[in-house]
Amino acid sequence: MVSGLTLKEAARKPDGIAPGHRLCAGCDETVIARMILKATRGPTIATSATGCLEVATSIFPYTAWNLPWIHSAFENAAATASGIEAAWQAMRKKGKGPLAEYETVDIIAFAGDGGTYDIGLQALSGALERGHDFTYVLLDNEAYMNTGIQRSGGTPFAASTTTSPAGKVIPGKREWKKPIDEIVIAHGIPYVATLSAAWPLDVIRKARKAFEVEGPAFLHAIVPCTRGWRYPQEKTIEISRLAVQTCFFPLYECRFEEGRPVYKLSGPSAAIARRPESKKPVLEYLEMQGRFRHLFRPERRDDLIDSIQAWVDQNWQILLEKVG
Repeated sequence: MVSGLTLKEAARKPDGIAPGHRLCAGCDETVIARMILKATRGPTIATSATGCLEVATSIFPYTAWNLPWIHSAFENAAATASGIEAAWQAMRKKGKGPLAEYETVDIIAFAGDGGTYDIGLQALSGALERGHDFTYVLLDNEAYMNTGIQRSGGTPFAASTTTSPAGKVIPGKREWKKPIDEIVIAHGIPYVATLSAAWPLDVIRKARKAFEVEGPAFLHAIVPCTRGWRYPQEKTIEISRLAVQTCFFPLYECRFEEGRPVYKLSGPSAAIARRPESKKPVLEYLEMQGRFRHLFRPERRDDLIDSIQAWVDQNWQILLEKVG
């Protein structure tokens, strides 16, 4: 049972995205999106910011979407979802229109890290502040992959991209990954959760919770990119798993109760909290990715690897303190 949804029921539901899309082999975006759409309750409307998911699922005159779907601009997926939700509420109030009869409509905005951390942040912040009832899904592949693998606010420190190339003087991106989850949580919204495709039941369970809360919900998925991260396409789930096992990307939920954020670890992150010795070194995660190749050859940069490990350890400790 997954928050009122059995695994069999989820498996039997038609796919919200058909397999006839043109995303790269090994891409994690449709894996996550299909899991999330399995958790929907009834009428569903999706919108996607410009990005890999949008471009590869809607090449004219074809579409891979098996539900009502709107392409919004790079910066306004959250604003588009706000408009959909406002129109639905107006139809319910007036008692007329195609959505007037429905008590619940699952409205989902999909966007990448470029359309969330950077270009779309103001639209997202405004939608959260106004309290629109929708679910925002951040598909975080940690760079502007659709337009040439440029760095974003979600790109990790020391990662090599086309606009933060690793060289003798500057070893990749010089800034640390923006704490987008904490920025969102600071808005006081009902539900925030992190996701990894390596734990599909966790994804479906959290997605259903997001749909069930009244008001905005935010789902943050780590989405390895075989081209931008430079790894073999069959390693996507393995890397998704390592991101969590090293605590580079912990799995947790945050709800607001009595005006305060309440954090809860989930899945393997909860197990690591009980058995700290099971936490894997971030080295195992980094060395699988070509974007960090310069940290290992021609000579190993232990100073930078140690800095990344210290950043991971500090953030993990802060999260443990919040969980209590």
